[in-house]
Amino acid sequence: MKTKITELLNIKYPIVQGGLAYLAYSQLAAAVSKAGGLGQITAMSLPSPDALREEIRKVKQLTDKPFGVNYAIGQHGRPYEEMLEVALEEGVKVISITGGNPEPLIRRTDGHDIKRLVLVAAVRQAQKAESIGADAIMAVGQEGGGHLGRDDIGTMVLVPRVVDSVSIPVLASGGIGEGRGLLAALSLGAEGIEMGTRFIATKECQHAHAAYKQALVNGTEQDTSIIKRSLGTPARVIRTPGSDRILELEATGEGYEGLKEYISGKNNRTFIHEGHADTGYGWAGQVIGLIDDIPTVEELLERMVNQAKEGMRRIENGFT
Repeated sequence: MKTKITELLNIKYPIVQGGLAYLAYSQLAAAVSKAGGLGQITAMSLPSPDALREEIRKVKQLTDKPFGVNYAIGQHGRPYEEMLEVALEEGVKVISITGGNPEPLIRRTDGHDIKRLVLVAAVRQAQKAESIGADAIMAVGQEGGGHLGRDDIGTMVLVPRVVDSVSIPVLASGGIGEGRGLLAALSLGAEGIEMGTRFIATKECQHAHAAYKQALVNGTEQDTSIIKRSLGTPARVIRTPGSDRILELEATGEGYEGLKEYISGKNNRTFIHEGHADTGYGWAGQVIGLIDDIPTVEELLERMVNQAKEGMRRIENGFT
């Protein structure tokens, strides 16, 4: 497959693995890159710059293919400056920026041989990202897992709106986990996809607990909910007793102080690493309705590409 994204990132398939807090480490990133996509390490889930450096070097030992480092710079995040320096020192070719203001990271990387991807959920954010020097946009619709935009715009509408509003390549994100979604994204004008939830339910995502993966396989598109909307930072999770408790507290008017224990990274890890659904929560998009197995990353990407090709042939036959 050849698109502006495969050329920009020097990858075989226009498929980028999402940042996946507390899950996207060297083994998953290397597997995605080896299979032809762009794997990523989640920087801000790691405890120190040295830990990030170690993960980057592990990926380099596992593959010579390009990979990226994701920087999730949310409202209550840690300082990222030292973590960014590690990526620059180690010669990482791609960074992606999610949440917060991407401009300081982009300015720091000016003059370096590095591509900058910025996640957005609105046209105005995409235009801003382009104006400050982003090399590509990742446009996430409200179907996606994890943190979303506040406007509740779906992927089918958001992606062509963003494509029409910027001149740089756009990746579609949200609700995509198979070849039909990849083909749909390309038909909307995107140059590829960014995919998160589907990569959790793979063999190489070893930090994800078996109970979390099985919940993704067993769940339907009805089995997610939005938490933290009352805080102005809506995020989609798979429904668990732990996430239901968060919604109950929000309904009673609890502010950040009352919610912070329940929405903490620790409580997230309680489910995704340890499998305790009664108290923890885990990010997941509506695409769980399309997940029914736990393949290897290579199997998943080859299946997706073949399915996209089959879909293209079906469409072409229908037009003749």
